[in-house]
Amino acid sequence: MISPRSSIKKAFSIEGFTNYLRNMPPARSVLLGYLGYIIFGWILLCLPFTHNSGSVATPLDHLFTSTSAISTTGLVTISFSGVYNFLGQFIVMLLIQIGGIGYMTLGSFVILAQNKPLTKSRLDIAGVVFALPETFKIHKFIKSVMVFTVVIESFGAVILYFILRQAGVQNAMWSAMFHSVSSFCTAGFGLYDNSFENFSGHFWLNAVVAALSYMGAVGFIVFVDVWRKLQGKIDRVTLTTRIILWTTFYVSVIGTFMFFIAEPSIQSYSADKRLLASFFQTMTAMTTVGFNTIPIGAISRASLLLIITLMVIGASPSGTGGGLKSTTFTALWGLAVSTLRGQKEVSFWKRTIPEQRVRLASACFCFYVIFLLAGTYFLCLSDSAIDFERLLFEAASALGTVGLSTGITSSITAMSKIILIALMYAGRVGPLTFGLALFVGKSSDISFGQKHPDDLVV
Repeated sequence: MISPRSSIKKAFSIEGFTNYLRNMPPARSVLLGYLGYIIFGWILLCLPFTHNSGSVATPLDHLFTSTSAISTTGLVTISFSGVYNFLGQFIVMLLIQIGGIGYMTLGSFVILAQNKPLTKSRLDIAGVVFALPETFKIHKFIKSVMVFTVVIESFGAVILYFILRQAGVQNAMWSAMFHSVSSFCTAGFGLYDNSFENFSGHFWLNAVVAALSYMGAVGFIVFVDVWRKLQGKIDRVTLTTRIILWTTFYVSVIGTFMFFIAEPSIQSYSADKRLLASFFQTMTAMTTVGFNTIPIGAISRASLLLIITLMVIGASPSGTGGGLKSTTFTALWGLAVSTLRGQKEVSFWKRTIPEQRVRLASACFCFYVIFLLAGTYFLCLSDSAIDFERLLFEAASALGTVGLSTGITSSITAMSKIILIALMYAGRVGPLTFGLALFVGKSSDISFGQKHPDDLVV
């Protein structure tokens, strides 16, 4: 018979801790994994040799920056390039890269590169990090993620280098590399305090940043799917890919049109510059990249609401962006339309969406709204002097891991900074995954992926 003392001793031993990690629910592993990265990044950013001489930043500011980088948000409470030197900026870029490609992706790739199989725990965690169709092989998918990331970011950096050098930007090479990673990972971190406002009329910079952001936002499922189609391995791409691409297109067009006709701050622009500004602000909200080319604090309430809506809809599953996800929005739209038509089954594009997908989308939406409302409520308590719509915007930006701000981030209270840190963390993990990690055990059979090519990943 084992005594209580020996049981307690075993539980707190290295063996007990190892067994706990091995048997931990995948969602909880993701939750703690991202937390570990945040803390590690925070410690590095607190080191004095990562700062510019004479810069002033508190440990809370560094924690905010680390969380913002891992969550690929882009909100900052300090002047990013003013506080951090090249080493500090490089550390932030690495944190962005880790957060963008997903928890354990880099480590899993190293294992696969050595021709070693992935453990069951890593496969389970990958199932949470990447909501994949059943026809996708996770080990091949992880390799594809790394290859596509390196190729796209490298190509983007080369193009941005020539653009920035021609524009007379100092350290054009480093700026190009940093902004390429930040764009593709939809992080929104920039080396300029006013984001890309100085390039509001520069078509090619706007176009390259938008292209990188869209490629990160549509997700790696689309890349792999299209690549397999080009290779002739499949006859057609999955329903998820088609919905992602068309939803991204329609939301971009509608958002650009609404911003173009209704935003007062750009009415004095020439037609082409006005269209470019409308497109970029729509793109930056829905891809959750968080760059801006016009002052967000100067736009109207109607446009703030439009951008909040786009931030909530967000990017797509298994990509670098945040938000509710376009496929979740599509499933909910299908539910609403089917209900109005009196149909018993939920369908979209004449395809029946399985009940489990609809329930999962509804749960995602419910958790997302709860987090958004709770975050806004506590921000209102902490910073009652700031206008409600600005606090709502800040909460939506943090939870959606967007990074857009009306300019209040640096002036909010310490408690509000902690609230935004919590929202960014929950947004990167995913509100539903956050709930599963806290309240659901290992026996949970909730699946985020597809069971059939014509199912919908949410």
